[in-house]
Amino acid sequence: MNSGNLQTPIDYLKGVGPNRADLLRKELGIHTFGDLLNLFPNRYIDKTRYYKINELQQNSAEVQIVGKITHIKSVAQKRGKRLVADFVDETGKMELVWFRGHKWLKESLKINEPYIIFGKINWFNGSFSMPHPDMELLKEHQKNMLVAMQPIYPSTEKLGNRGISNRVIIKIIQQVFLENKKGFLETLPQSLRKELKLISKTEALFNVHFPQSAEKLTQAQFRLKFEELFYIQLQLLVKNRLRKQKIKGFVFEEVGEYFNQFYKNFLPFELTNAQKRVVKEIRNDLGTGAQMNRLLQGDVGSGKTIVAFMSCLLALDNKFQSCIMAPTEILATQHFNGLLEWCEKLGITIELLTGSTKKSARKIIHENLESGELHILVGTHALLEDKVQFQNLGLAIIDEQHRFGVAQRAKLWKKNTIPPHVLVMTATPIPRTLAMSLYGDLDISVIDELPPGRKSIKTVHRFDNNRLKVFRFIRDEIKKGRQIYIVYPLIEESETMDYKDLMDGYESIARDFPMPEYQISIVHGKMKPADKDYEMTRFANGETQIMVATTVIEVGVNVPNASVMIIESAERFGLSQLHQLRGRVGRGAEQSYCILMTGHKLSNDSKTRLETMVKTNDGFEIAEVDLKLRGPGDIMGTQQSGVLNLKIADIVKDNQILKTARFYAMKLLKDDPNLEEKDHKIVRYTYNLIAKDKTIWNYIS
Repeated sequence: MNSGNLQTPIDYLKGVGPNRADLLRKELGIHTFGDLLNLFPNRYIDKTRYYKINELQQNSAEVQIVGKITHIKSVAQKRGKRLVADFVDETGKMELVWFRGHKWLKESLKINEPYIIFGKINWFNGSFSMPHPDMELLKEHQKNMLVAMQPIYPSTEKLGNRGISNRVIIKIIQQVFLENKKGFLETLPQSLRKELKLISKTEALFNVHFPQSAEKLTQAQFRLKFEELFYIQLQLLVKNRLRKQKIKGFVFEEVGEYFNQFYKNFLPFELTNAQKRVVKEIRNDLGTGAQMNRLLQGDVGSGKTIVAFMSCLLALDNKFQSCIMAPTEILATQHFNGLLEWCEKLGITIELLTGSTKKSARKIIHENLESGELHILVGTHALLEDKVQFQNLGLAIIDEQHRFGVAQRAKLWKKNTIPPHVLVMTATPIPRTLAMSLYGDLDISVIDELPPGRKSIKTVHRFDNNRLKVFRFIRDEIKKGRQIYIVYPLIEESETMDYKDLMDGYESIARDFPMPEYQISIVHGKMKPADKDYEMTRFANGETQIMVATTVIEVGVNVPNASVMIIESAERFGLSQLHQLRGRVGRGAEQSYCILMTGHKLSNDSKTRLETMVKTNDGFEIAEVDLKLRGPGDIMGTQQSGVLNLKIADIVKDNQILKTARFYAMKLLKDDPNLEEKDHKIVRYTYNLIAKDKTIWNYIS
C-alpha cells in the first residue's frame, strides 16, 4: 500500500461516520488513517486465559469468563436501581451488575446465549460479582481478529460518554488493517533493518496494536521508537549540516598577541582539562570558515566566563569586535566587572551598555563601536537596539540563552553582513539525552570539572523543628564574618500567601537577629527595580549580613563572602531551581553550606528531590533525576513545553534507543550525505514527508 492511503481522512473509514470523525478530531487530534495508527495503546490486558467461576480468586485482577445469563432483575437501592444478572458456567454462578443504561441493556442482553465477559471481580457476602463487564457474544468473539493481548487506548471523558469505548477504537483500528491488506510502506532501509534485526513497518504496526505475543510486542515497540527518534535526529543533523554549508563565517586564523599574552601572564589559575578542551573546540570552529554555533554548558562556578573571554581575545587577534549579552542588568554588570581588570592589563577597551546607561555615555559608546576603537561590549537587551552598530562584529556570546527569544538573536546577526560566530552559554545543565534532541543542531561543549581550590558545598536537610539549631549556626557563621541567604518560594498562583510567608519569615528573623548588631536586606518581586538593586548592592558590599529574598536571586549574584544558603519550604522548589540557588554560595575559598528546610509531610517526589540535593553537587546528575521526575516538556520551561511531541518514544526511558538512533543517523549521512543510494530512497521520501509537516522542530535555536 502507498502511504498516500494513510493520508485518507478518517471520515471515510467504515464504522466511523461524520459524528465520530468529528469527536476523534477534537478529542484526540486524529484526522487521518495514519493518525489513527499512531494512536498507540497505553497498556495491554492479557486475554490469553479464560477462567472458570470456581477458579476465581479474591483479588482485583481483570479476568475473562465464558458463560450464560440465566436471569435479569432490577434491585432497588438507596439512590435509584441497579440491574443484576445471574451468570453461570458449568462450575458455578456469579452476578453481573449495572448501575446505569438499564433500558438499553434489558433490550439487548440475550438470555441463555454463550457470552465472553471481561472485567474486575468483586467479592461480597460470600459471592463474586462483576460490575459493568465488557461483553461479547461468543460467536462474535470467535469471528473477530483473535488477539492475545488486548490494547487499552488513551481516551477522554467525552469520548466515553459519547459511546466511543475502547472496544469501538479497537474495531476502527482493526478496520484500517482490513482495508490495507497489502500492508504499509517501509520507512527504514533494508541494510539498517538487517543490522539491527528490526521487524518490518507493517508487522510492527500490527503487533503494537494487536500483539500476537509479549515478545512480538517488544519487537514492535523497539522498531517504532527507533524509527521516531531516528527521523528526529536525522532532521537535526541535516539542519546543522545545511547551516554549516550555507552560513559562511569569518576565519580566525591568527592566535596572536592578546591571546598568548593573557595565557602566559595573566591567567588567574591553571585552566582545568575541561576548560582546555573547550577552548580547543572553539578554536577549531573559528578556523573552519563556517559559522560557529556552539552551546557551552557548565555548572555554576565551572569557569565559563574565562573561556568566553579567551574566545573574545581570539576575535581581537583577528581584528574583530565581540559582544557579551546577558539577560539581566545584574548579570551584565557582573560580567563587565569581572573582565575589566584583565582588559586594563591587556590594553583592551571594554564598555557596559544597559537600560540605565546615561545618554551621554551611550553616545560615546556608539561612536567608539562604529570606529572600531571599542573592542568588547557587554550588555543586556540594550545591545539589540538599532542604534548599536559595530564596525566588525566577529563573535557574539549569549549568556543563559533560554531567556532570549529567537527573534532577539536574529537581531544580533543582522549587525554584520556576515553573521558573527555565536557562543551560547548556560549554567542550567541540560541532561545529555535532552540536549541531543533539543539542541542537536548546535555543537555542544561541556565544562564538567570545577576549578581547583573550590570546596564543594555541604548540603543538609533539616525539619522545621530544628530551626533554633539552624539559627545558632547562622550566628556562628556571621561571627566568622560570613554572609547568609535565606530564600522563600514564590509561586505565582499563591502570590499573596507567599508574600505573607516571606514577611512572617522576615519578622521572625529580625526578632532573632536584632539591629544594630545585625543588618538584614530584603528583596522580592513587588519591589521597584531600583530598590532591589540598592538592597542587592548593600549585601554585595557586605553592609548587610543576611539577605532575605524570594527566588529573584536565582541567577548571577556573585557574593564570594556569602557562605550559607538557607532554602525555606524547600519541598516547593523544583530540583534545577534548588541547584541554581545552591550555586549562589561556594564562590569564595571558605567552606559553604546549603540548608534545605521543610515540614515533616513530604511527597515521594519531594523526598527524592531533597535526597538528590544532599547526595550530589553534579548539575548533570541532578538534571537527569529532574528529567525523570518532571518529563521533558517541563524542563525546557513553559515556552517550549510540548515541543517533543513524541508518539511512542520517551526521551528518558528510551535513552539508549535515542543514542543508537543518533549514531545510525550520523553514519547514514556520512556515507550518503544526499540520500541518493537506492537503499536510502525510502529514507529521503519519508524525510520529505515529515519535513512537510512544519510543526516539528522549527523552534530550535
